[in-house]
Amino acid sequence: MAFDFGVLCKETTSGDVIAGCFGHGGDFTYLNWIFRAWGWTLLVALLALVVALVLGSLVGIIRTAPNRWLAFAGEAWTEIFRNNPLIVQIFIWYHVLPAIFLPLRGVPSYVLVVFALGCFTSARIGEQVKAGINTLSRGQRYAGLALGLTLPQTYRYVLLPMAFRIIVPPLTSESMNIIKNSSVAFAVSITELTFFAQQSAEETSQPILMYGAATLLYFISAFAINRIAKVIEGRVQVPGMIGGAK
Repeated sequence: MAFDFGVLCKETTSGDVIAGCFGHGGDFTYLNWIFRAWGWTLLVALLALVVALVLGSLVGIIRTAPNRWLAFAGEAWTEIFRNNPLIVQIFIWYHVLPAIFLPLRGVPSYVLVVFALGCFTSARIGEQVKAGINTLSRGQRYAGLALGLTLPQTYRYVLLPMAFRIIVPPLTSESMNIIKNSSVAFAVSITELTFFAQQSAEETSQPILMYGAATLLYFISAFAINRIAKVIEGRVQVPGMIGGAK
C-alpha cells in the first residue's frame, strides 16, 4: 500500500487539499484533527492522573492506618477497581451510573471517562503508596507523633513526602500507562487518538499512515513523561534508598 502523506492536508469533509495543511474557519484538515485528538488524549490522561493521585494517596494511607475498618475499606476499593476490566468500568460510568444518578446525565462524557480512568488507576497507585509508606521505618511515624503531630499530620508532613520520593519509578510507569489506557475513551466517542485513527483510516483508506501517526504521538507522550520523571527522580531520590528499599 502506497503512503499518501498529502492526505493529512485534505479537508475532512470535501477532500480538498488545504494550503499549509492547517485549515482555518470551516476548513478542518486531518492534520488539524490529529493534533486536536492528541490534545484530548493528553487532557483526559492528565485529569485522570490527578484524580488517581488524590484517590490513590487516600487509599494508600487508609490501607496502612491502624484502624482495621479503614484498612478493609482500602482493600475493598483496590480489589474492586483493580480486578475489573477498564472498558467495563468505562461503560458503567457512561451508561449505568447516569441511569441511576440522574444529575450525571448532564456531565460531559470526557469527565465520566476521567473519573473511570482515575478510579481504575487509583487502585494501582494506592498499592504503590502503601508500599512506599511500609518501606519507611516505624520510627518515622513514632517520631512524628512524639513531636506532637497528630496521625493525619504525621502522614501529611512526614510519611507521604518520603513515600512519594521512593515510589517515583512506579509512578512513572503508571503515568505512562494512563496515556495508553486513555485510548478506551474512543468507546464512548471521545475524539482522542485511537478514535481519530479508526475514523480517519476508514475515510482515507490509509490505515497504516493514520494508525502509525497515532502510535507516534502515543510514543512521544510516553517518552516525554519518562524523561521528565527521570529528572524528577534524580532530584528527589532519598539518600540511602535504592529502588525503594534501604
